[in-house]
Amino acid sequence: MIALTEQERRLLDLLRPVAEGLGMEIVRLRVSGGRRPHLQIMAERAGGAPTDVEDCARLSRAVSPVLEAEDPISEAYILEVSTPGIDRPLTRPGDFARWIGHAARIELARPIDGRRRFTGTIMSEDEAGVHIELDDETELVAGVHEMSRASLVLTDELIEAARASGNLPPQPDEDMLDDFEIDESEDETDEETGDLQ
Repeated sequence: MIALTEQERRLLDLLRPVAEGLGMEIVRLRVSGGRRPHLQIMAERAGGAPTDVEDCARLSRAVSPVLEAEDPISEAYILEVSTPGIDRPLTRPGDFARWIGHAARIELARPIDGRRRFTGTIMSEDEAGVHIELDDETELVAGVHEMSRASLVLTDELIEAARASGNLPPQPDEDMLDDFEIDESEDETDEETGDLQ
């Protein structure tokens, strides 16, 4: 699921060595259409280590000359390099094992009993596939190759896990906000015109 189309797979083959040379891994690569195509690369440090804006900037600077030399997208396009974020896509074998106990949304390429979309808790990942306990307490077992889309669900537990692993930027707490002054006075308006005075 890192790349879905033939064009995306060619781009992945071209850019994956560049990312690996920087100690990074491409999590997802997408080319979206329109008059000006959009090439989106989601990447993180190898092994899921905390990744920041500078890492993305380094990868962007490294892939730009490769893309310019190889010219894999014929028309002008927009390049976007970003981190996967907290409610990240799960695209590779091993991704689910890192997030056991967390909620995930999964869409299968082929339906099971007429159903393609599932939400549940990641229980394990092994040779049989990813084991998800669904909301009705049944279990879904599916391989990553059988999925067309999968991502974590943003929950308080996931935010805490991201904070603990260093993947969440520092957030302001109430003490930090005490230094800000808020003007709580109401603006006076002219009753006849409604204009501010």
